[in-house]
Amino acid sequence: MSGSIITIARQYGSGGHEIGEKLAKKLGIPFYDKELIAMAAKKSGYSEEVFEKVDERATNSLLYSLIMGNYTFGGHMAVPNDMPINDKLFLIQADIIKQAALEGPCVIVGRCGDYILRDFTNVFHVFIYADKLSRMDRAVKQYGIDPNKAADILAKKDKQRANYYNFYANRKWGAPENYDLIINSSTYGVEHSVDLIVTAEEMKL
Repeated sequence: MSGSIITIARQYGSGGHEIGEKLAKKLGIPFYDKELIAMAAKKSGYSEEVFEKVDERATNSLLYSLIMGNYTFGGHMAVPNDMPINDKLFLIQADIIKQAALEGPCVIVGRCGDYILRDFTNVFHVFIYADKLSRMDRAVKQYGIDPNKAADILAKKDKQRANYYNFYANRKWGAPENYDLIINSSTYGVEHSVDLIVTAEEMKL
């Protein structure tokens, strides 16, 4: 079993979710991705459908967040009722992610996990990317995306994730200095990517 919390950031279509899920199963530790939406909904009283629409999307009102600068993203605090739903979800998920990390080793996919857990010492941060053709192929075959729209959807999803991360973490999504390991899943495949993460985490100084 891993002694670390492992966070995985990923390009759309790179297989990051599948890699994270298989990694957690191999290590025998909890896995969090879409599960965080259900947990946040239960904690807040909102429906999962409401949160699913804004998951990993930055608030539409940057001006609002600048004006309401009296709250800190990722902090443990009461969430103001008039805060945009995107921001509410981020704060609630941040608390859930921190609590999960305090309870022990786990795998967390997306949602600024590396930033939220930046003050934890037993965390291993991974970024998964892949070449465009591999990502398009996965999107079409596994996600059911229209082949004619795959390239545009890839670009749109990556932009959403980058904007989300850049906004809430205030640093650049995919920048090497934010991660302990960066893997090209189109080179190694899902299973070998899992093995690489296990080996690299064990070797971390």
